Amino acid sequence: MGKPKILVQLDTDPLASVFDGVVAVDAGVDHLFARSGVTADNVRDQVFGAIFTRGPEDLRHTAIFIGGSNVAAGETLLAEIRRAFFGPMRVSAMIDSNGANTTAAAAVLAAGRHVDLASTSALVLGGTGPVGQRVARLLAREGTQVRVGSRDVARAQVVVDQLTTAIPGARLAAVAASNSAAALAARGGALLVIAAGAAGAELLGAADRALAKSLEVAIDLNAVPPVGLAGIESTDYAKTRDGVVAYGAIGIGRTKMKIHKRAVQALFDANNLVLDAEEIFAIGRELE
Repeated sequence: MGKPKILVQLDTDPLASVFDGVVAVDAGVDHLFARSGVTADNVRDQVFGAIFTRGPEDLRHTAIFIGGSNVAAGETLLAEIRRAFFGPMRVSAMIDSNGANTTAAAAVLAAGRHVDLASTSALVLGGTGPVGQRVARLLAREGTQVRVGSRDVARAQVVVDQLTTAIPGARLAAVAASNSAAALAARGGALLVIAAGAAGAELLGAADRALAKSLEVAIDLNAVPPVGLAGIESTDYAKTRDGVVAYGAIGIGRTKMKIHKRAVQALFDANNLVLDAEEIFAIGRELE
């Protein structure tokens, strides 16, 4: 009988996420150690506790999950965690702060069921937020022509510049995404629109969406009324609405949950994995 699987959940919030803990248990973790209020200043000792209690041959049975609502804080934790590893003394780690990576992966995979991403023009609304940035990043890596939409076009340009530097050959542009501007961008030939804005913010109204004649797939990642894309229900899952394939946030959640569970399970395949957006997307693709 092998060593029990231990998942160390490092959460940047004052209370560790119950949601992430439940998913971990459902994914088959034997023991969950949830730590809250984890920061770059105190994470190293948590990592040492994970890597110094088992021999190198058994470290694949221990893994780290980075959670919390602050994605930037989670990314900082991941960097500190990787710095704490040395030689064979390391464990696999996954980052899914605010569910950004698993949600973005699920959205892009859903889109890829209906359009060829490499030849598609996409508009990402709320493209400067944590989920929107990852949606744009994954689409760009698939060869999609991506417009990153934001009410602040300067912020959108920063995201575009960062992604262009990280992804050679990426086709990206920043657009101002007021409701009317989003409609103009969609009418400009977008086959795919993904809304990743803040809860309760409508990003594209029904009348403007109807003008987007080239639109084939619309994905809304906000479940709180009003939804981001008018006319799409949160439970939609590949439902045709006005000739457009529609997904709502709860519909996308079905795929997100499968990816989240499988990614947690994959952490125990080896002791040297780092699961960020691209790796989590690849795991989701295997499930398709």
